[in-house]
Amino acid sequence: MDEYRAANRANWDDRVTVHWQPDAYDAPGFAADPARITGVVQRDRDHVGDVAGRRLLHLQCHFGMDTLSWARLGADVTGIDFSEGAVAAARQLVDESGTPGRFVVGDLYDTASVLVGEQFDILYTGVGALNWLPDIDAWGGVVDAMLAPGGLFYMREGHPVLWSLAWDEEEPGRLEITFPYFETQEPIPWDDDTTYLGTGTVGHTRTFEWNHAISEVMAALTTRGLSIDMFVEHRALEWKGHPSMTESEDGLWRLPDERRDLVPLMYSLRARKAASPISPALPTLG
Repeated sequence: MDEYRAANRANWDDRVTVHWQPDAYDAPGFAADPARITGVVQRDRDHVGDVAGRRLLHLQCHFGMDTLSWARLGADVTGIDFSEGAVAAARQLVDESGTPGRFVVGDLYDTASVLVGEQFDILYTGVGALNWLPDIDAWGGVVDAMLAPGGLFYMREGHPVLWSLAWDEEEPGRLEITFPYFETQEPIPWDDDTTYLGTGTVGHTRTFEWNHAISEVMAALTTRGLSIDMFVEHRALEWKGHPSMTESEDGLWRLPDERRDLVPLMYSLRARKAASPISPALPTLG
């Protein structure tokens, strides 16, 4: 693992304790309420469809609240994450909630070697995941390798236009393209002791991120034969991504009305892998 990914992993290790707390993701509350489904999965479930009895792999799963939400909807779930602390917390969440799930430690790009010989009916990537990956084409190879023939891939993610904008606390109405829209070899460095939830602080403050254009994400999937059957851009965000945003009753954050149509904030993408061709019937002897 290179220095960029190592720094990111140290930062995400620190986030586990912060995000676990009642004033963040509230893992204790999730464990105590067997009917609770995270807001992220509530918003995604209609696009994914019925998951009952299907094998689902959650890439970059953090400590698994979204993953276990899919389990509560009937899926046989596996989550993979590069943070040992996150996976340990996910296993703790399984024990405390009684919701079944398997969690393994592994870098995204090593998924096929960690889960040797396995494929899944559904691959799922949650919000705020792709910006931590340096190579989106290699990511597409992982999706293809882990998705069973006839399987479904779904993601809802921060829009690359969002990631390219500069936020100015002193000019809250300002929206300015500052950072690369397209993937670059060198990452964008950040130094921040807070997390996007706005609660708690982390000790490892240095992180590195990469943007990936919509065309690059799509090509990573379609060049491997996956077909995209849904793509939607959204005007709302899962977190407060700009000083001028306000939270709506649905728990999502939006720009002021007069600026709401200026930029996309998130997008949803669903793709399918072709089923294996049917072998021709063998001739009957005799």
